[in-house]
Amino acid sequence: MDFENKTILLTGASTGIGKEVAVALSKINCNLILVARRVEVINEYLLNLSPKPVADILTLKCDVSKKDEVSSTFNKVKEKFRSIDVAILNAGFGENMKVTNYKSELAETIFGANVFGIIYWVEQLLPEFLKQRDGMIVGVSSLADNRGFSGSGFYCASKAAASIYLEGLRVELKPYNVKVITVKPGFVKTPMTDKNNFEMPFIMEAKKAAKIILNGIRKEKRIIQFPFLTVLGSKVISILPEWIFEKLGK
Repeated sequence: MDFENKTILLTGASTGIGKEVAVALSKINCNLILVARRVEVINEYLLNLSPKPVADILTLKCDVSKKDEVSSTFNKVKEKFRSIDVAILNAGFGENMKVTNYKSELAETIFGANVFGIIYWVEQLLPEFLKQRDGMIVGVSSLADNRGFSGSGFYCASKAAASIYLEGLRVELKPYNVKVITVKPGFVKTPMTDKNNFEMPFIMEAKKAAKIILNGIRKEKRIIQFPFLTVLGSKVISILPEWIFEKLGK
């Protein structure tokens, strides 16, 4: 898969992994649609890029958890570009919460960004992808999709939902030549993880994560997961008996 001359949509493009993916793609001769709630942040870092972007870039404000905003944003994309070749659905949200401060509103926010933020965009993309029998959907999940970690139940559940949803979509879309890739990062240094007050083993810089993701997309991997030691650890944790997992999670 070559990004040259492709039209690429990227959500969650303002900070973290999304920003670094956007910066990398801006150096390629492509059409690049950068979407985020804080579009002013995107415009600011684009102005400060050196050398200046090669890509033809469109920045759009959109809260991916709101279906009507996704629909109207997609219409704006179609006004400028004939079609989309690759959709990198990266927008996400995470926050820890203990049962002593339980708020269902936080679940709505997390699932809105991490699950429905993918579903709403897929709804817009599918008719075109099915018609042209081509296209690629890249959904960003997490290695946290394997168990329900203490204080992160909403986040883990949302990422598990995203991973399972993308897996089913991948199988169903294969006969239509539409590719679906699931991205599962471990800990990556971003404004979201900066809020964490617990140890984050093997945490990596967002720039390195972006490079791994883009290389995986180029190779059309079904699942892009990293770093290796965190992947290995998550596999071990996933098969632990419940009583051991509960003791470790205290």
